[in-house]
Amino acid sequence: MDEEITTALIGVLEALWRINAEWPDKPCSLAKLSKQSERPMSVLRRQLTMLVDAGWVALELEEGGVAGTVLLTESGRQLGRELFS
Repeated sequence: MDEEITTALIGVLEALWRINAEWPDKPCSLAKLSKQSERPMSVLRRQLTMLVDAGWVALELEEGGVAGTVLLTESGRQLGRELFS
């Protein structure tokens, strides 16, 4: 994987890790994650697709696919502990 892409994905994971530390096991809205990670929604959605495919996050979209929530999976929390603790 390209180093730039890896860095971007780690940035999203780090933002989600910080949010999870404040509100453990509570889903985060896509809007909040977009703001915290400083990414436009379209970019964030593409990056989240990669993180979902890797098994590190769970994404649930509302009908219409515009809004939704995201949550670190157990393997995502484990990765977060290794990278950010």
